[in-house]
Amino acid sequence: MVTLTLAAGATVAQAVTASGLPGRYAELGLASADLSYAVWGRAADAGTVLRDGDRVEILPPLMVDPREARRRRAAARGRR
Repeated sequence: MVTLTLAAGATVAQAVTASGLPGRYAELGLASADLSYAVWGRAADAGTVLRDGDRVEILPPLMVDPREARRRRAAARGRR
């Protein structure tokens, strides 16, 4: 978690850049263009304007489609 002070009208992209997290955790793929963002748990794009006190979340790409993961778990349970 990183606490930042940004100018009024700052965007999600500016907050992520100012945090320094993408460079610090490059091995996690945070520099990828495939990242998604959320503000307080709600989907947001890089251009979303932030308000005072907002929490920005960096969401890496999914490794497996959630529907496919559920199908695999159900199939594994059925084989028991």
